[in-house]
Amino acid sequence: MTVRPLHFERRGEGPAVMLLHGFTGSGPSMSEVSHALARDFEVITPDLPGHGRSIAADDGPVHSFDDCLDRLAATLEQAGHARAHWIGYSMGARLALAFALRLPERVASLLLVGARAGIEGASERAARRRADEALAGRIETDGIEAFVDEWLAQPLFASQQRLGGEFVAAQRRQRLDNDARSLAASLRGMGPGAQPPVFDALPRLDVPVLLVAGALDRTFVAHAMDLGRRIPDAEVREIAEAGHAVHLEQQAAFIGVAREFLGRAGRPAQYTESIPVEETAS
Repeated sequence: MTVRPLHFERRGEGPAVMLLHGFTGSGPSMSEVSHALARDFEVITPDLPGHGRSIAADDGPVHSFDDCLDRLAATLEQAGHARAHWIGYSMGARLALAFALRLPERVASLLLVGARAGIEGASERAARRRADEALAGRIETDGIEAFVDEWLAQPLFASQQRLGGEFVAAQRRQRLDNDARSLAASLRGMGPGAQPPVFDALPRLDVPVLLVAGALDRTFVAHAMDLGRRIPDAEVREIAEAGHAVHLEQQAAFIGVAREFLGRAGRPAQYTESIPVEETAS
């Protein structure tokens, strides 16, 4: 069966970077990072299943985690690259990590922001699945606007209030551009409770790995430190004065870290039959 690639945009020329957004985001939500890296790389920004323009009328009630990995592979191929550097934020970080363990030959490096490797304990994982199912039901019942307001009110995003009302309003507008039914399907199939945990496989990762967390997000600093102990030769970086969305809250610092890491990580091979197609500070 043919796997349908995700909708994606790209900019720049050079080695490929796959840039994956978080839950309720989209490719354009990573635009500042994409623009900054496009000076040296071809940056590919897909809309993950259930988000942005990766929505189809025949989509089912669940977007499965494994199906998303297959579609990411098809997207990379459609973009004309054999391998890429992978940068992922939150849900995108979980996907990039799982992708690297499934298809390591397609991964030149991993830069993971706000990452975890799933939920290790079976009872905690089951509890998270139940919570995500309840939230998915509220998305469908209450609609996208009520859900987005609930989502952004989480303590996880409180540090973004320091960036001002205009920034917060822009974040809300971007998230409202999604579809309630499709976000619910994503949460059911790609939330942390639905993700198969990959902790046991982490020692076999054999690419450069950088784990980034905002210093104000102590939960995900702890996740980064834990992953750093499990992944051979992984680096861990805390970025000061940032919460969960480091790439948004401290854009210049994050982009500087990303460019330095990618510069050290090398140049991945590309397909020979590749498809033709100012630094700012996400």
